[in-house]
Amino acid sequence: MGGSGVHSYHPILNASSGTGYVTTVGGLNSYVTGSHLALFAVVLMSDIYAPDLLNNDPFDDNDVNRPLDVWSQDHPPENVSADVKPVIQDLKRRGFSKIGIAGFCWSGLGAADIAKTQLVKASVLSHPSFVQGNNFQGIKAPIAIYGGQNDTLTPPWRIIEIERVLRDARPQVAYEVKIFPNVEHGWTLLYDPNDPEAAKAADKAHRMMINWFDKHVSELRNLVM
Repeated sequence: MGGSGVHSYHPILNASSGTGYVTTVGGLNSYVTGSHLALFAVVLMSDIYAPDLLNNDPFDDNDVNRPLDVWSQDHPPENVSADVKPVIQDLKRRGFSKIGIAGFCWSGLGAADIAKTQLVKASVLSHPSFVQGNNFQGIKAPIAIYGGQNDTLTPPWRIIEIERVLRDARPQVAYEVKIFPNVEHGWTLLYDPNDPEAAKAADKAHRMMINWFDKHVSELRNLVM
């Protein structure tokens, strides 16, 4: 879900890209990379442009007959956690003992919901959409949230509200909250790679996410997208 000025693209699951492969995990087509001998995994959940959680129905900016409010009726973010839980359970059956989860934009609410369960060891939300402070009550897994200074969908004051909920939670869980300067909604995914400042901000967020999972999931080897 891109804000104004955000570089948008429509990725597809492509087995010829990178070092991974496309397979079915928990009933969903997924791109998997990493060693099959790994015991730990991280599930990356899409924004509204990627097809894995969307049944090959990503949002199309050019479809004037199906604007975002209409498209969202077919893909409510409240359903994300229910769709992803079978993926996590399938990974556990395959022998992955510790799992982390990351939600971007549209899937951020799902990542928060799953962090309230015992299914994952850690969660990361990057520029989440459709979230409020009360969505973070009852969080059980360590959680990191990365917002953007110029994000109009989830503005900084909303991120601060969420941080307050996490800070005041009893019992407390480990959390990390950061508002990145001079970035708009979607900056970790939908950035212009030819813009050095945009690429630098995205890279920093990616590294922070990996560090968070390294700390709380440990020995990160596999990614499932």
